[in-house]
Amino acid sequence: MFKTVVTLFRGSVAAASEELEDRTALLILDQQMRDAAAAVERGKRTLALAIAQDQQEARKLEATVARIADLEMRAVAALDGDREDLANDAAEAIAGLEADRDAALTARALFATEIARLKRHVASAQARITELDRGRRVARASEAVRSLRRSGIEAARPYESTLPEAESTLRRLRERQMEAQAADDALVELDAATGPLATAEKLAEQGFGPRLKTTADDVLARLKSKRTPTV
Repeated sequence: MFKTVVTLFRGSVAAASEELEDRTALLILDQQMRDAAAAVERGKRTLALAIAQDQQEARKLEATVARIADLEMRAVAALDGDREDLANDAAEAIAGLEADRDAALTARALFATEIARLKRHVASAQARITELDRGRRVARASEAVRSLRRSGIEAARPYESTLPEAESTLRRLRERQMEAQAADDALVELDAATGPLATAEKLAEQGFGPRLKTTADDVLARLKSKRTPTV
């Protein structure tokens, strides 16, 4: 029994965790994309720094090559002038400059490799972020549709679920109105047959008091009374 309870508890925790993750998936995705975008920006800055350092090494290499060429020309001139001592000094300087040149060439080769790698990395990351952004828009739209459905509103036919209820309500209303009208009509007829006016009219017909309603006989008698007497 205890093992069963523990298993149920673990299952409930797992289900709650999955439900929480589902509800917050878009928020998590947004933050992850912000983190990824920040990482890409750092990669861009690293790439820009590598390019700047490579350009600096290129300028150093250009200056070193120019100095080597200048010293070689001067050393040859010193040899032509039988100044081997000066030529030796120039040769030592040239050797040092050539070491600097080789170091610059090596540095530039390393920078070229790193720059190419960083460019590929940044381009790939940007493409993946663009694809993620497209997917995020689709996911957000899908989640909005799911939210509408959970609220009982279908996107395609939003009011279909309420139409039968409205029609049923209208039928009940009409039935009540017809019943009320029938009751009113019956009450009017009842009043006409048994009310005080009907009783007074019945008494008048028996000669007790004047008639309340004018009859054809009454009208005819009135017309005869208006005739001019014949001579």
